[in-house]
Amino acid sequence: MPVIQSNGIELHYTERGQGEPLVLLMGLGAPGSVWEEHVRAYERHFRCILVDNRGAGGTAKPEGPYTTKVMAADTIGLMDVLHIDKAHISGISMGSAIAQEVALAAPDRVISLSLNCSWQQCDTYTSSVFETLGSGYSHMPADEFQKLLQLIIYTPAYYNNHFLKLDAARAAALLEENPMPAHAFLAQCDACTSHQTTGRLGAITAPTLITVGDKDIFTPIHLSLAIAGEMKHAELQVFEGSGHTHHWDRLDDFNRITLDFLLRHRHLG
Repeated sequence: MPVIQSNGIELHYTERGQGEPLVLLMGLGAPGSVWEEHVRAYERHFRCILVDNRGAGGTAKPEGPYTTKVMAADTIGLMDVLHIDKAHISGISMGSAIAQEVALAAPDRVISLSLNCSWQQCDTYTSSVFETLGSGYSHMPADEFQKLLQLIIYTPAYYNNHFLKLDAARAAALLEENPMPAHAFLAQCDACTSHQTTGRLGAITAPTLITVGDKDIFTPIHLSLAIAGEMKHAELQVFEGSGHTHHWDRLDDFNRITLDFLLRHRHLG
């Protein structure tokens, strides 16, 4: 379990595979290991670096405030310690907001950028979802919070068809030995709602892929469309019938599309 010092905190990460570096940034409350089903495809071609963001997994969990700019600095610090001059950067949900700030802060260090279920700023609706999740995490039993989260991130069809799997995840939440402390989860929620890159994303010139599910009720499709409208060079991939977790709803398609994008933009060709 490698741990390094970055931006004033201990930051945990794991590495898989060989090739050009691919830094993987996960979403709200989740450790880097949640990338597992994607890394199985990526690690055959890339040196995958799975990051536990500030507040999650094995990384330090200081008191807030957290911002996506601060977590981007954590990520760039990790690249510095690992002597990574340039990397592909991919983020899911909160990770995609962090990825935006990495690309803005260190444009010459980003080979390609993948923004999955992303936003450049929260609207009132999405801010309210983050606020509700923060309140729920602070006050609900772990299994009930998992149910709330599942109802938001999965489509009704996925929830119905995978109920036993999701029920097992709710039960497992009660057995978690080291759950994320509420102050860290709330600080990550605040980082998500305060994220603001509107009017700045046009400066990013790295090849960019934007993916989104058209049934996403957490970070709805119009938020990704706004990013695509500002990043005219970006490729947009809409997963029809999928929600916030389109990367799992359509796992094989997601892995194929994102891996193709990464391979097309390798420095080695």
